[in-house]
Amino acid sequence: MPGQPRRAAINRFFLDFGLAAVFGFVLLEQLGAPLPALAVVMLAGAKGAGDWFYVGYALVLAIVASVIGDLAWFWAGRRYGHRVLRLLCRVTLSPDSCVRQTETVYERRGAAAIVIAKFIPGLATVAPPLAGALRLGVWRFLLFDCIGAALYYGAGLALGVAFHAQIDWLIDRIEGFGAWALVIVLGALALYVAYRWWDRRRFVHSLRAGRIDVSELNEMMIRGEAPVVLDVRSRTHRELDGRRIPGARGVDLDDLERTLAQIPRDREVVVYCACPNEVTAVKVAMTLRERGFVRVRPLTGGVEAWAAAGLQIETS
Repeated sequence: MPGQPRRAAINRFFLDFGLAAVFGFVLLEQLGAPLPALAVVMLAGAKGAGDWFYVGYALVLAIVASVIGDLAWFWAGRRYGHRVLRLLCRVTLSPDSCVRQTETVYERRGAAAIVIAKFIPGLATVAPPLAGALRLGVWRFLLFDCIGAALYYGAGLALGVAFHAQIDWLIDRIEGFGAWALVIVLGALALYVAYRWWDRRRFVHSLRAGRIDVSELNEMMIRGEAPVVLDVRSRTHRELDGRRIPGARGVDLDDLERTLAQIPRDREVVVYCACPNEVTAVKVAMTLRERGFVRVRPLTGGVEAWAAAGLQIETS
């Protein structure tokens, strides 16, 4: 049959290189590259349908690659603390994966958050350095990380096995394009990365309006205008960093309403967080405006910009 040689060739490729592809894609994704590793894992599951040794090897390699990548970020977090978290938040292609989201999950779930991190878009790369920064024990980290990787990539392999007939059909259709098949696959990958980049740029652009910079805030304080400054970084981040703008009130978003009840609606309010592009600060500012605060602005650069300008810093 015409389709059989193509299918045999694909099976030979995955028998020869599929396991290496699983290891490489998973490792690079966990190190921060915007690659769809789960799709490769599912494809390996489809090609390994009926060969449980192959599927088992693929799962072991995926777990090992994931742990290697996560362990590198774990040690970076332990060595450099909140600076690594800011770096990850700055370079990620997921606009909703700000470090604060991971910190909130970690505060609620503890070390068990590592198990579910891979199932939440944008959190898989941030959770390991956060665990390292918070001084989680290495063996506990490895245990939770292995469990999480086994569940996540095991689910991907299981989906590939379950839908192997449909995946084979799709591959046959792609191979029908001959030499254009590689162009299609690479083009799809390029479109995926380009879309993620564009989505982030669009999100960042939407956050640029209505800011206040550190020099303007400092001048307001010098003039005695006494703006209310809200530090909406997570409790975890405030403990890791230890720096704050003088007079800033630490605010937990779960307890935001109680804080708002203590602030007159006509006061100038400045909000800062630890997220590049002030994602959390912008969201809190929008919430305050909905509650009737007419003069509320996010602080560009947060405490990092304040410290970089050489202004006075309080430490806890």
